[in-house]
Amino acid sequence: MLSLVNPTRIVLLGKTGTGKSSLANTIFGEAIFKIKRFDDLKMCFPQSETKSVNGQNITLIDTPGFFHPGRSKADMKLQMAGCTTQCAPGPHVFLIVLKVEKFTEHERKVITKIQESFSEEAFKYAVVVFTHGEQLHDDMKIEEFIEQNEKLHDLVKKCGGRCHIVDNKYWKNNKQDEYRNNQVQVKALLNTIDRMTEAKEGGYYTNEKLQAVEREIQEEEEHIRPTAGNMSEREIREQAKRNVFKKQVEKAPQTWIKGFMGITVVVGVIVVVMVKLKTCKISLKVPVSNQLQPLLEAVEDRILETPLSAVPTASAIIEVAEEAITPVRRVLQTFESIMGRLRDLYEHAYDPWNLFE
Repeated sequence: MLSLVNPTRIVLLGKTGTGKSSLANTIFGEAIFKIKRFDDLKMCFPQSETKSVNGQNITLIDTPGFFHPGRSKADMKLQMAGCTTQCAPGPHVFLIVLKVEKFTEHERKVITKIQESFSEEAFKYAVVVFTHGEQLHDDMKIEEFIEQNEKLHDLVKKCGGRCHIVDNKYWKNNKQDEYRNNQVQVKALLNTIDRMTEAKEGGYYTNEKLQAVEREIQEEEEHIRPTAGNMSEREIREQAKRNVFKKQVEKAPQTWIKGFMGITVVVGVIVVVMVKLKTCKISLKVPVSNQLQPLLEAVEDRILETPLSAVPTASAIIEVAEEAITPVRRVLQTFESIMGRLRDLYEHAYDPWNLFE
C-alpha cells in the first residue's frame, strides 16, 4: 500500500457533462468538489483535494470545462496551464471519464485532445471510468458495452484494458446488486490504481512542461518560506502553485486584444480585399469567403498568441497592432502584384478592334 505521506496524484479528464466532479465526490464519499458551470476564467485553476480513502492517501485534481466545446484557444491554454500547475511534477494516474452512451465523433475528439495535450505515453497511466452506469442494460457488464464499439474498445485496450463504472446518482446505496454498487466499484477502482502505482514503483507521468512548472513551484516555495509564519508545508506549496499560475495568467493572451485588434484588423482586411475583388475585371470562381477564411484564421491566431500584461500600455497596443498588420500588408502587396500582372496580361491580349479574337 502507498505511503500516507506522499499522496497519489489523480487527474480527471473528459468533456463537460460527463460527471467528473460527481465522480470525485463519489470516490471521496462526500461532496467536496463543486458541481457548477465553469464559464468564468477564474475557474481555469482546477480544484484539487487530498483525502485518505480505504487506507490510500490520494489527491484528486478535477478539470471541469477543460474540453468545453466552443472554448477559445486562449481559454484552453489557461486551463491547460492550470492543470499542469496543479498536478506537477506529474500525475500518477489519469482517469478518462466517459458516460455510458454512444461513442460519437465528439468523444473521439476529446480523446484526441487528451493525446495532443499530453502524449500517447499518457494512456499507459490511464484508467477509463464510465459514469451514468444505470444506462447499462440489465445484466450487462461494462466490458460487454465496450465490445459493441471498435473505437471504444481500442481506447480501453490502449489504457491497458483498465476500465470501471459508477453511477453517481443511482448506485449510492444499492445493496441488492453488488455490481451496481458505488462502494464496490470505487474499491475496485482504487485497487486498480494501487496495482498501477506499485507496478511503476511510484513513478508518474511527466514531460518537460511539467518538470519546468515543478521547478517554478519549488523556487516560489523558497520565496514564501522566510515569511510563511505558521503555514504548513502543504499550505506553502498550494500558495506557490497559485503564484505560479498567476504569473502564467499575466503572460497569457488577454481577451481585450482579440476584441480590439481582432475586429479592427479583420474588418479592415475584408473591406480592402472585397474592394479589390469587386473592381478587378477578372471573375473568380472560388467564393470570396473561402479565400478570406485562411487569412482571417491566421490573423486571429497571431493575435491570440501575443502575450501582453493585464494592463497594456499604449505602446504595447501599437506594437501588437503593427505585428498583426504586417502579415496582412504582405498579403495585400502580393495580391496587388498578382492583379497587376493579370491586368497587364489582359491589356496585352485584348484587341478592341477584333471582338472575335
